[in-house]
Amino acid sequence: MRFIKNKFNALSAKIMEDINEVGVDSRVYEVGYLLVPTLSEEEIPTMYGNLKELVSSFGGKVISDDMPRMISLAYSMPKVLQNVRHKFDSAYFGWVKFFMDAEKVLELKKKLDLDQNLIRFLILKTVKENTIATKRFMHRDVTHKKPLYTKKEDESEESLPINKGEIDKEIDAMIKE
Repeated sequence: MRFIKNKFNALSAKIMEDINEVGVDSRVYEVGYLLVPTLSEEEIPTMYGNLKELVSSFGGKVISDDMPRMISLAYSMPKVLQNVRHKFDSAYFGWVKFFMDAEKVLELKKKLDLDQNLIRFLILKTVKENTIATKRFMHRDVTHKKPLYTKKEDESEESLPINKGEIDKEIDAMIKE
């Protein structure tokens, strides 16, 4: 029990240290973003680094992140680039989780709105813990077996009257064994 209490106190101290480093009014946020697919593979790490650097420039502290990777979009998303409307069916998706003061988040949003390489982005309030669901793997040889015998609707069990005395005797016999 003492070990658990010490571990809890250490984790609490670490969280408070992180919050005090960023600011008292800081909260945990996550920004998910879609980058235009016209970027080359060499430009993706640069854009990824620039976004993390932008968060740091507003006083944020990055907790965790994921390098953008190409995904297919569920529907076409329009984006106006240099006065021309483009529709994208795929994009580079990435995310960054960070601590930041609540007042600074609006400034970060304004800066992200100006970036021509972002199709869309979303800033959410979240928790520090990892909330990513793990994938469940199923073996191919697993099949759902049907029961060998199923009761037909016209078949019905006859209900027998319950004798409490006999049940008590059987329970006592099982306990003695």
